[in-house]
Amino acid sequence: MPVSVHSVIATNLVAAASSSNRFYRNVSRRRIGSSSVVNCSVETTKEAERWAKLKNGNDSLEVCRVVNGMWQTSGGWGKIDRNDAVEAMLRYADAGLSTFDMADHYGPAEDLYGIFINRVRRERPPEYLEKVKGLTKWVPPPVKMTSSYVRQNIDISRKRMDVASLDMLQFHWWDYANDGYLDALKHLTDLKEEGKIKTVALTNFDTKRLEIILENGIPVVSNQVQHSIVDMRPQQRMAQLCELTGVKLITYGTVMGGLLSEKFLDANLTIPFAGPSLNTPSLQKYKRMVDAWGGWNLFQGLLRTMKSIATKHGVSIPTVAVRYVLDQQGVGGSMIGVRLGLAEHIQDANAIFSLVLDDEDVNSIQEATKKGKNLLQVIGDCGDEYRRA
Repeated sequence: MPVSVHSVIATNLVAAASSSNRFYRNVSRRRIGSSSVVNCSVETTKEAERWAKLKNGNDSLEVCRVVNGMWQTSGGWGKIDRNDAVEAMLRYADAGLSTFDMADHYGPAEDLYGIFINRVRRERPPEYLEKVKGLTKWVPPPVKMTSSYVRQNIDISRKRMDVASLDMLQFHWWDYANDGYLDALKHLTDLKEEGKIKTVALTNFDTKRLEIILENGIPVVSNQVQHSIVDMRPQQRMAQLCELTGVKLITYGTVMGGLLSEKFLDANLTIPFAGPSLNTPSLQKYKRMVDAWGGWNLFQGLLRTMKSIATKHGVSIPTVAVRYVLDQQGVGGSMIGVRLGLAEHIQDANAIFSLVLDDEDVNSIQEATKKGKNLLQVIGDCGDEYRRA
């Protein structure tokens, strides 16, 4: 059932409508059309570039288009102090970066959000609380998906996050040969109808399974997938289905764990201790993506192109990297990992909203990236990297 596309009338939490015109951008040449065949839709407007409304039928959720990713709380990026982490979350939200992404298996992430949201309730006004969103994931083993099993696990996340209703539950499934994912999603939809979940979404599903899920009437609003300047797989199959249905993409790996940054420009990784080390799980993961795409030398050429564009606009390489992906077809939001209490990138993240990449910038990036391999042919569709034997 087609529905009209809704405008999102929202701006920075701190500097509301008065600053909205700063975020004007011309993205019409890369934005999908408004027609749809399934009842999901999202639209960002020049008055509200910071926000996207993910929508399916009567279900909707407004999120910040730059999402704070909390994988980094799970270990491997440095020891997280609980109090410092919550203070950092408040600083991000105060700066208008008020959407946080986590998962049941990201160490203390859900618990930190629970502490944070209680601080918000006590210390911030009600209109501030309305803008804060917590997106979590459920990644179950491929066992029988009964109603009681699904309910029990969702109740755990609700308790940890200290919310009556999860803003978004993003569902992951390991084995497509087991079609229990449809049972799980139907039970999640029931919990949504009960008010325990506001929106149902997916993570790391491929195009074929997304289509099957929609055909089964599951009201998903988004699919979280890996997507970067190097990994453009979502634009080859998934984006076309998104255009037809209105389901939107939330992207991760968009700055490749920090590889798409000045820190790794001209870095020599062949000589031990000569350059920055690949000392986090995300750096190691995305270095493998670089290797699959074309190797470190080719990647350095891309970084030099990105640096030239960043210098031209007075921003950083990560800011350009995220802006480019946000401008792609079907993308509702992009994630930047946050090392809460250890490092911050609030200024770079907020610069994304006012950055406008012109045709020269886009052409330069495309010239650099087309020298690499097509990762759809190397790895497969979205999420296939998690399901290969």
